[in-house]
Amino acid sequence: MTDFTIHTIDSAPEAAKPMLEDSIASFGMLPNLHGVMAEAPLVLQSYKDLHANALNTSFTAEELTVVWQTANVEHGCHYCVPAHTGIAKSMKVADDISEALRNKTPLPEKLEVLRDTVKAIIIERGNPDTLQLSAFFESGYTKQQLLEIILILAQKVMSNYINHLAHTPVDKAFAKYEWQPA
Repeated sequence: MTDFTIHTIDSAPEAAKPMLEDSIASFGMLPNLHGVMAEAPLVLQSYKDLHANALNTSFTAEELTVVWQTANVEHGCHYCVPAHTGIAKSMKVADDISEALRNKTPLPEKLEVLRDTVKAIIIERGNPDTLQLSAFFESGYTKQQLLEIILILAQKVMSNYINHLAHTPVDKAFAKYEWQPA
């Protein structure tokens, strides 16, 4: 197993320090994931850029949470599921939506189609079948949103896989939302 440092502003490479300061300003704390990513400042910057872009997609807060958490759950990310449960709360997403995503229980119909599409993209490595795509578009989603899912999945692959490699401990702020894959 490889041990990763969870950098602080003091221990981080110079190029990462301003980004960590920005994380503290944004979150009121330094997320452990950002501390791990600071080892490679370009990775941290890329992740932060993808996160900002995800927030600027055409998805609502609920839909964005569905995409994020579907990826987190499918990838079995012990860190991101609790973190995005807390983030969903801060975005005023209903608790029943977060619980359905965490526990793989039914969502309202349109959100369920979105979850199924995200899962199909992940499981089929970018090749969902035509029935799934038809359901996605018939639910009112657009080609733009199909491409935006890929942008969000790029962000989630970075965080989910890095958390697997680093065994990143869940931040105290999100510990009450602890989650383990079934």
